[in-house]
Amino acid sequence: MRERPFLWITYGISDITDALAARLAGRQDARVTDATPHHVPRIDEDALLADLTELLLFPSMGGTRAEVEVQEHLARRWRDEGLAVDQWDIDVEGLERDSDFPGMEVTRAAAVGVAATLAGDGTGPTLLLNGHTDVVPPGDPDAWSGDPFVPRTLEVEGRESLVARGSCDMKAGVAAMWAAVRAVRSSGIALKGDVVLASVCGEEDGGLGTFALLRHGVTADLCVIPEPTSLDIMPANGGALTFRLTVRGLATHASRRTEGVSAIEKLIPVMAALADLEARRNAVVDPLMERWALAYPLSIGVVHAGDWASTVPDLLVAEGRLGVALGESMADARAALESAVAAACAKDPWLSGHPVEVTWWGGQFASGLTPAGSSVITETARAHSAVLDSVPDVYGGPYGSDLRLLMGLGGIPTVQYGPGDARAAHAPDEWVAIDEVVDCARVLTRLIIDVCG
Repeated sequence: MRERPFLWITYGISDITDALAARLAGRQDARVTDATPHHVPRIDEDALLADLTELLLFPSMGGTRAEVEVQEHLARRWRDEGLAVDQWDIDVEGLERDSDFPGMEVTRAAAVGVAATLAGDGTGPTLLLNGHTDVVPPGDPDAWSGDPFVPRTLEVEGRESLVARGSCDMKAGVAAMWAAVRAVRSSGIALKGDVVLASVCGEEDGGLGTFALLRHGVTADLCVIPEPTSLDIMPANGGALTFRLTVRGLATHASRRTEGVSAIEKLIPVMAALADLEARRNAVVDPLMERWALAYPLSIGVVHAGDWASTVPDLLVAEGRLGVALGESMADARAALESAVAAACAKDPWLSGHPVEVTWWGGQFASGLTPAGSSVITETARAHSAVLDSVPDVYGGPYGSDLRLLMGLGGIPTVQYGPGDARAAHAPDEWVAIDEVVDCARVLTRLIIDVCG
């Protein structure tokens, strides 16, 4: 990874966007992409990259003020561009009481919903472009090449890329869908159907924003989420359920440890049982998921135990995620894990009398599937092939997303299709290739015209 020396962390918003423009000066073919042979209006690449840069400067981690501010920023910008903007304060507490609420892992004092419409004449279908603006924390700052929330260009795997937290997951997709709507609007093409741009919060920890969008009454005939798919098409996602294990032991002084029971040691047979469960759940998977070495992962991500080095720990709390198979109910997935834990406890003399407690909390992502042959799949593939002269792969993702809410609760056939390699998401020096962001915008522009024109 080689740094390109034109941006650095001391720049403000105007400095960075000016630097991007300067970098692109003399590259007329890149700055304004003219796809006339495929009847696609021009994408203004300068504007696209400036918009993306501004979005990346918001440290919009879930539950922070910046998560609200980036939503307010988009509402202002879209309103200034002449779109009909619906902005509302989300009733977080009220939605939490909804029986279908998808879960939440951070505390939010406020949340904002935003939907902007480019209206047609009412005689065609409505296309929803849905993207989340919340990001995960950056982790160890020393693992980054610079400030995680100040974008910079690096050459990554031979491609000029933007690096910052949220670049891949998924502010690049938000910028691309915005650029596509701008291109269509600027072209003066008359649309029959509406195009709705929705920016949502809380996707990373459950799906609050999209759930609020649906409860607010926003609907559509088909939807594209420009999550990072490397411009392949994902009509399906495995689910992901967050769980907590509470393991109890018996405390004593470490010098007499054989007279106590270590809660840490009692996690070991449970971990073995979970590994066996994971293997069984992945022995046979849906064909859409066969490309993945592990379609439905089961992992422990957090472990807390003990309060003193010289004490045998009597309490351990572990948190993890359980992958949900395509077509599997969340109830069945939970029951499988609970049964595996119970079986492991039954075999252990201590745990049989002090069984591990399993609780479910936080994000509860069901699996999601848009049926094969749905128009959103065929139309997206057609637009991709027309603009990029290639055939996209179609497969399912091994992680949860808002697709399952839009399809499952909203009845809106949905696919994920967007720029970025998902392996860069949540990683240090998260990156997205600039040319892929532009290509995504071009394809979405063609899709809008094909579906709504």
